[in-house]
Amino acid sequence: MSFEWIESLGELIIKAGSADELREIMAKATHDLGFDRFALSLEIGCGSEFGTSVLIHDYPASWADLYIGFNLAETDPIRRAAERSLLGFKWKRVRHLIPVTDFERRTLEAGRKHGIVDGYTVPRHIPGEITGSCSFVTGPGRTLPEALLPGAELLGAIALASARNVSGWQERSEAPKITDRQRDCVLWAARGKTDWEISRILGISRATVVQHLREARDRYDADKRASLILCALFDGLISFADIFRWRERRQGRR
Repeated sequence: MSFEWIESLGELIIKAGSADELREIMAKATHDLGFDRFALSLEIGCGSEFGTSVLIHDYPASWADLYIGFNLAETDPIRRAAERSLLGFKWKRVRHLIPVTDFERRTLEAGRKHGIVDGYTVPRHIPGEITGSCSFVTGPGRTLPEALLPGAELLGAIALASARNVSGWQERSEAPKITDRQRDCVLWAARGKTDWEISRILGISRATVVQHLREARDRYDADKRASLILCALFDGLISFADIFRWRERRQGRR
């Protein structure tokens, strides 16, 4: 594997002007890397003003029909593991990334029966904007091309950037949906504080906290506090680090 070869393939992928063109280029790159098939999935989040989700693959029609028809994405452990990994991962490592349920094991087994035996998945996420993964797959009797996995990592990331372009994605230009003070209340709610405790921390009345959270829920059309917290996390207004690092510091002082 040479850098020049990866660079030339990457240039072709990023310049793809349509989903069909991207699929054709990715099919060639997949075989050049020593894999049999690929699947490229990009979900556009509510933080983008424009764009449609993208699913490009060359999986067997029998498996694609089953996967889409029965919405097996909901029970696909590869998809879930991709949300827990910073870099690409071999499918054999999925159990180290997430707990795999019996139903998810059956989903993997069903894929194997259709020739989707093993693979390497490259994840990419922008909170509130996109969630995506690019999987390179081997079929029966084949092994992963270990020496070319770094190339798969690079080309998978480029393919996801290209899919975002093809999707019509545009960065959000509007201001955040909630005010700074509403965000403060949501953050402390995410940290497990009650309305009264939040009022003491922020130096405002309990009624004002209730009002801030109610208005934030209205802006997100969220009925429950938990739904509001998820929306704020998804939009990047608060982060898991904001929540868990505070808890770790608090526990460290005990």
